[in-house]
Amino acid sequence: MVNEALIRNRISDPIDFTVADATAIAKGALLALTDERTAILSSSVAQPLAGIAAREKVASDGRTNLAVYYDGVFDMVASGAIRIGAWVVSGTTGSLNYVEEAKIFTSGGSTYATASGAQLLGYSLGTAADNEIVQIMVHVGR
Repeated sequence: MVNEALIRNRISDPIDFTVADATAIAKGALLALTDERTAILSSSVAQPLAGIAAREKVASDGRTNLAVYYDGVFDMVASGAIRIGAWVVSGTTGSLNYVEEAKIFTSGGSTYATASGAQLLGYSLGTAADNEIVQIMVHVGR
């Protein structure tokens, strides 16, 4: 797999999610929620996220649980420019583990992200141009 998230600082222990036995998942893959506490590979922008795969899952190995990080600091690849401190979501090339800055809008003098809940992966600890590595403070949904 390309552009796996690389853990820099772990904040909490990973938690288990159900995954399909037939699916191969690389360590560091960005995972989306598909059902109650069930994860699949992220494949589109601003999906509700489970987190980042803590280990490799080999296709058809009999395992249906996978440890998933939901917080920590990770090196990830930017899809488009990302400003320091900006909220990020799964990117337009989500199957390749990209992240992009969450879209925002302003209403009544306040600024809001168009993504919410588990769509928000975390926020950027640096500034990045398209295809650059940037450290992300992952806090899924917070």
